[in-house]
Amino acid sequence: MRTIETTALPQQVKIIEHTWIPMRDGTRLSARLWLPEETEVHPVPAILEYIPYRKRDWKRVRDSQMHTYFAAHGYACIRVDLRGSGDSEGVLQDEYLPQELEDGEDILQWLEEQPWCTGDVGMIGISWGGFNGLQIAARQPRQLKAVISLCSTDDRYADDIHYMGGCLLNDNLSWASVMFAFNSLPPDPEIAGEKWRELWLERLRDSGLWVEKWIQHQHRDDYWKHGSICENYDAIQCPVFAVSGWADGYSNAVFRMMQNLKVPRKALIGPWSHRYPHEATPGPAIGFLQECLRWWNHWLKGVENDIMKEPMIRVWMQDSVGPETDYEHRPGRWVAEYQWPSQYIHTKEYKLAPGVLYESDKPPPDNQREMTVQSPLSVGLFAGKWYSTGAVPDSPYDQREEDGGSLVFESEPLKETMEIMGAPIVELEVSSDRPVAMIAVRLSDVAPDDKATRVTYGILNLCHRHNHERPEPLQPGKKEHIRIMLNDVAQNFPAGHRIRISASTSYWPLAWVPPLPVRLTVNPSNSKLTLPVRPPRHEEDEQLPAFDEAETAEEISLKTKHPEYRNWIVNRDLLDDTSTLHVINDSGEFRIREIDLEMKSRTEEWYRFKRNWFNSVNGEVHSVRGLKRKKWKVETHTRTKISCDTEYFYINATLDAFENGDRIFCRTWNKKVKRMLV
Repeated sequence: MRTIETTALPQQVKIIEHTWIPMRDGTRLSARLWLPEETEVHPVPAILEYIPYRKRDWKRVRDSQMHTYFAAHGYACIRVDLRGSGDSEGVLQDEYLPQELEDGEDILQWLEEQPWCTGDVGMIGISWGGFNGLQIAARQPRQLKAVISLCSTDDRYADDIHYMGGCLLNDNLSWASVMFAFNSLPPDPEIAGEKWRELWLERLRDSGLWVEKWIQHQHRDDYWKHGSICENYDAIQCPVFAVSGWADGYSNAVFRMMQNLKVPRKALIGPWSHRYPHEATPGPAIGFLQECLRWWNHWLKGVENDIMKEPMIRVWMQDSVGPETDYEHRPGRWVAEYQWPSQYIHTKEYKLAPGVLYESDKPPPDNQREMTVQSPLSVGLFAGKWYSTGAVPDSPYDQREEDGGSLVFESEPLKETMEIMGAPIVELEVSSDRPVAMIAVRLSDVAPDDKATRVTYGILNLCHRHNHERPEPLQPGKKEHIRIMLNDVAQNFPAGHRIRISASTSYWPLAWVPPLPVRLTVNPSNSKLTLPVRPPRHEEDEQLPAFDEAETAEEISLKTKHPEYRNWIVNRDLLDDTSTLHVINDSGEFRIREIDLEMKSRTEEWYRFKRNWFNSVNGEVHSVRGLKRKKWKVETHTRTKISCDTEYFYINATLDAFENGDRIFCRTWNKKVKRMLV
């Protein structure tokens, strides 16, 4: 235990590096605590973050900045490693299992019993922690009084890294490989003691190959319904503050929760990636921790402030920008709505004709012929990541290179500026020459110099055209009316710019391709684009209170041994007619001085195809994680590869674990999973 001076903050903070929290079955979870000095006089509410991302090492810097800040403002903060992760006992075998949620309730019960806690608890978390905060709230534990959920979802099938529109995402592979690597690391011997190696071997043996489970559940079945609060929004009985970013993959859920939850609720969406808004890119970052304190003060301490008198939804209206793979800052302004759906937003329809978008109240062009598209596999190489993590350069590139293999419909230059907020919808009358097909639809802002910036997009497995639970194969040649809801967005289209809709039959490697090449026939005369137009209310927007500058507690000291390096490289071998997207995410090597621990992390991904052979596509991820202290050194090496033919997905994976240079564990998986209309 140690006390740190927080000269720029209201109180001193006592940090308890580790304490055990017993679960009802005897398993112990490891927690780190930040306690304000006032707890020595009277108890305070607690703020819980409950995730698998290793509090002692990998998330130490971020945790120290955020939880020290909250504690210095009068809250007991606690960071708990999930069962089987970090320094906690047990084995972690999947996301959001009932055991995880039950453990969460045990943690809340333990907090209520502590002399320094009032028994009132708030949960905060980004991604995994945002998910389980909502899921635990739906179980209605009496101690949980409010939730701040960032970059999470109410529907695990509709909006998560596994599937989108019934299409299998390659972030499913990427994310599974990240967790494969994390789960393979041991607890720190300084915390776990002599049992550390026993606990490590148990994890290595029993955690399993998560990607196999996720690919086995290709439809929206009970596996995905578990933990999806959209199954019963009314189960949530405590206030919810939902936060995301336009560069993130989870913004759609924010709008759904604002529409469907019945409890007091607020929403905030900036231009950000999958990061906390006080440290996020693209900027502007904001004083998010101060906003959290306003929320906690109101719901955990009963402070009368204005937070619930302010608009329900506050979002960043993005200005038009040129296409870049990395934005340091997105220009724009804050706008707000007091309810959702908003009475101020109306729809504007565009009809489709060959190559043309025209306003629905205008006469159609003479040419109304049907059009066909059969996209090359290269469409999607510049699509960026399903959710940007801020590990540049993972944003979509100039869409002109993507649109060459797509059907394109474009408006005349706009006579006046138009702003949209919400989900654009594209409706198409199509027929397919195959029983299994997909479509990717992009909405782009085309500048006068013809550069095209993707604003939003949607993808749909056409076998899921009616619903995601009971897909049906297409009848080749039969016309179908399909509806693709694009991701929610707030975007400005300046006068003189054009609006473009592009449609392709593949979007590799963002999403897995159909078993065979597909030709779609589109009837433009029975197709349309609907935009959610928000007329500017500049005077009202200018009256919104400004966010404070970002604040955190002081950053802990690190010594960098090897700098980080990140890149996305597209390689086209014309002699062999192969294409590869190579993603490098090297977090470098560094030493945490206060626990004398060296860490390294490197992940590389390859997404390949040969010619236009749909059965040649494959994705492969290699990860290395390492920890070192004096004479103790451990490393894990994981490799996961997914390939396919017309009937099956093939999964090949290896796990190697090393202690002081000697391999102490090795396992190989070779699995195949039947394709079910994917």
